[in-house]
Parts: sequence; C-alpha cells; structure tokens
Amino acid sequence: MTINEIQDLIKFIAKAGVTEVEIEKKDFKITIKSEMPKKKGEVLSEATIQVPMPVAAVPSAPMVAAVPAPAPQPAADAAPKAAENADNYITVKSPMIGTFYRRSSPDKDPFVEVGNSVKVGDTLCVIEAMKLFNEIESELSGKIVKILVDDNSPVEYDQPLFLVDPS
Repeated sequence: MTINEIQDLIKFIAKAGVTEVEIEKKDFKITIKSEMPKKKGEVLSEATIQVPMPVAAVPSAPMVAAVPAPAPQPAADAAPKAAENADNYITVKSPMIGTFYRRSSPDKDPFVEVGNSVKVGDTLCVIEAMKLFNEIESELSGKIVKILVDDNSPVEYDQPLFLVDPS
C-alpha cells in the first residue's frame, strides 16, 4: 500500500465517521484509529497508524523492463530484423495486485488500443485494489504493440500488462 493510498484511506475514514479500520494482507497489517468529534462541526483530533509488520515497498508507477519476445520467422532475411525489433520492446508491469480495467467505465472507450501512440503521463489502464481505482500511467513514450491482459481480469504484482515499442 502506498503512502497516497494510506492518506486517501485516512481521509475517507474521517469523512465516514468510522473510529477504527484494520487492513491485513500477507506482508503487512495497518490499523487506523481516529477520535470522533465531541461537538458537531469539530474536526477529528488525531489519527494514528500502526504497522506492526514490515511494509513491503510498492512502487507508485509501473515498472518497465526490456522483454525479449520471440518473433515469427516468415523468411530468413526477415528473421534477424524481427528479432531485433522484439528486443526493443519494453514491458509495462503491474505495480500492484488488483483487477485490470482497460476503460474508466463500461460505456467509455478503452484508454489505449494496439497501435496507439502514448507519451509519458498518458493513462494506460486502471487497476482496482481494495475499492480504490488506481490509474496506471505510462513512464515512456512509444507505441502499444500488445495488450497482455484481458479486461476485467485479476493481475498480480509485477505481471506484464503491455508491450511498448519506444522507437
């Protein structure tokens, strides 16, 4: 869980008037306690966070790494050129566990399609984790070569989502 997600959770708890929330995953446990306002209109006085187990660092943006994808070999001359292009693809990986969505809502167009050009900061997809929708933005400019995950399907941390040709 990132710091931003924890802060959003604290704000949500403050608005909802909940006094205590406890979230436990495999590698960490977080308990958020807050005091209720004594008078109407009074602001919450304190929120504390207890993390008894070590928190695994979760990157706030997608990880990217080169992926050597095997290329089809239609002819002997085309094989070296195709293999060279496949080595140049960058894999955009999931920064968290959750549900992968290609669009912001069912009636909207997908964020990206195969063949689309993307630039740094463009939204590639949304990953829902614990009812929070996290926009995954591109860390590089290039062209979407392949979408590796089906819409509305679960994804794991560090799972490849897209192949991007940065050239």
